[in-house]
Amino acid sequence: MKIYIQGIQELYQRTVDVLLQLFFEDSTNIYEDLHNGQEQGGNTRIRDEDKQENLQGEPDKDIHLYFEFNEAWDKERENLSLEGNVTVKNTNNPRIVKGSYSQDFAFSDVLEEEREKAFQKAYKRVINHTLLQALEEYTGTKQPWGILTGIRPTKLLHQKLFRGTERDQARQELIHDYQIVSEKVQLMQQIIDRQLAVVPDLHHLENEISIYIGIPFCPTKCAYCTFPAYDIKGQQGSVGTFLEGLHLEIQEMGNWLKENNIGITTIYFGGGTPTSIEAEQMDALYEQMYRYFPAMEKVREVTVEAGRPDTITPDKINVLRKHNIDRISINPQSYTQETLDAIGRHHTVKETIEKYELARSMGLSNINMDLIIGLPGEGLAELELSLEKTRELRPESLTVHTLSFKRASTMTKNKEKYKVAGREEVIQMMKMASKWTAAEGYEPYYLYRQKNILGNLENVGYALPGKESIYNIMIMEEKQTILGLGCGASSKFIHPLTGKITRFANPKEPRAYNQSYKHYIEEKRKLLNELYLGVTNK
Repeated sequence: MKIYIQGIQELYQRTVDVLLQLFFEDSTNIYEDLHNGQEQGGNTRIRDEDKQENLQGEPDKDIHLYFEFNEAWDKERENLSLEGNVTVKNTNNPRIVKGSYSQDFAFSDVLEEEREKAFQKAYKRVINHTLLQALEEYTGTKQPWGILTGIRPTKLLHQKLFRGTERDQARQELIHDYQIVSEKVQLMQQIIDRQLAVVPDLHHLENEISIYIGIPFCPTKCAYCTFPAYDIKGQQGSVGTFLEGLHLEIQEMGNWLKENNIGITTIYFGGGTPTSIEAEQMDALYEQMYRYFPAMEKVREVTVEAGRPDTITPDKINVLRKHNIDRISINPQSYTQETLDAIGRHHTVKETIEKYELARSMGLSNINMDLIIGLPGEGLAELELSLEKTRELRPESLTVHTLSFKRASTMTKNKEKYKVAGREEVIQMMKMASKWTAAEGYEPYYLYRQKNILGNLENVGYALPGKESIYNIMIMEEKQTILGLGCGASSKFIHPLTGKITRFANPKEPRAYNQSYKHYIEEKRKLLNELYLGVTNK
């Protein structure tokens, strides 16, 4: 379908595109000049075939949006009054839907050099509210997260409460400012309460960091995956050379932390699948960690992703036990074999259960499992089966993901091959998972969202009390620096006073990492110096 849009400047087209995608996943948005009907450039998405069809589209499906804005500037009070109006109609349908929203924006405390940005932010806010109101009425679809498109909703509530806003007022502000439904705001509050019980000093970790270590290898790559994950038997780069670079990163970064009295809160081995490498390689890697990282006895948590059951062996579990690594993640994603085959996970349901029981029998007592709602061919019945199997195994924590069509994944590139549940069924599946976890004693403790997620929903981590992943809380709430080591690892340097975030990523491809890890070590050292020592390195 095509959506013809008038009255939106090029600067704000991306704002409209993002909100339209929540309602119409595969639309082609065509921006027309309000005065002469000509298509505009910029963020418009006009395909070659559209031009060949002379933009005829399908009249019974195509939509027209007409925006109008009225603004008034109070010079004395330095206040902007902004009103937005949008009309939604279909050429062959007499029904017309209108949306309207107005708000006053105070500029008296905004610095002169920041006013243009603040003005644009005001316009985006009015556009979002106006369009959301109209499209919810036009489609009959209520967006549970309102105009909020960010991936960390709980961070907003944390900020309000930390500034001293009363709980009820903070929740009402989220409902009013973002049009989030009260059910989601209640979930956010529940998660924040749990996080502060698990990490009481969450807002006071300026002298500690957490560390993410990326192992980019997997037995095979799953169809939905866009993480750095390369066939360990492939030719992307030597595993041995990669591990040499990673050992050096651990050594150099560990030395810097020791020299500057910076502690470590949590360590997380992700990827890829960190248990894809050999047991002897795992052993040497963990020995390097203990040799160079400061005060390992004070680290609150070390997690190793063992997401692919086909990588778990008794020898590898013995290595984990030897180094006091108790928290691992074994990820079935689904307990329906046809689903696993369809998404490229080359292991069986039986193998998942057997490897879980092996880990249990060998003394691992903090195991996370992941499930994905909305995998191809799955509906309520398949989810019910997965939850029943989870009840039998009873892991300490369970992360319930909603399928996201990530741009670079095999699944997205071949979307026609993968038929997934509709919006309403996906919503019912999420409700089923929420009800099930509550009945089984699991409490939600972290949440994040993604682009192109089914039903515009969320991913939620649940845990039995006392078994929450501290690293997951750290990475979501962005209260301390996350230092990324290894392939595809992204560092987030968070200023201990201002909270400003600087991102810096290692290469995703093993071959590129192998050729340049020394350079990335030096760049991270410069960033750490600037952040914690006030030293600027040119």
